[in-house]
Amino acid sequence: MKLSTRTRYGVRAVIELANHFGQGPLQIKIIAERQAISVKYLEQLMAMLKAGGFVQSIRGSKGGYRLARAPEKISLDEVFLALEGSITTVECVENDSYCARAADCVAREVWTKVQEAVFGVLRSMTLKDLTEKTNQRKETLSYQI
Repeated sequence: MKLSTRTRYGVRAVIELANHFGQGPLQIKIIAERQAISVKYLEQLMAMLKAGGFVQSIRGSKGGYRLARAPEKISLDEVFLALEGSITTVECVENDSYCARAADCVAREVWTKVQEAVFGVLRSMTLKDLTEKTNQRKETLSYQI
């Protein structure tokens, strides 16, 4: 399974917003700059994230985007599904009628476990978890000469 650019960049954008949570909206230009994403592409991602209920847009000179919910209330699987849509390792995992062998297929059991593991990891992490990791990394950086 390979993640799309849409998902990779979208997750980076919401992490940026989570790191800025409670400090007012962030302009799209700033998010794009910090995350090395084109403004035009980021606008498309923000529209998807807004439709999914993850971000809010604020109009005006001090406007921008902010998370619609607290970072601890947003799990990565939610963001992933909003950006990527429903994905599966193989068709028979989601629809056992896809293949006549599904009921007795040992390989299907493996693909099911792979899919469950991926979503289990995503479900177990919130944006707050990622902001804490970001802050830990910043604290451990040492600029000694």
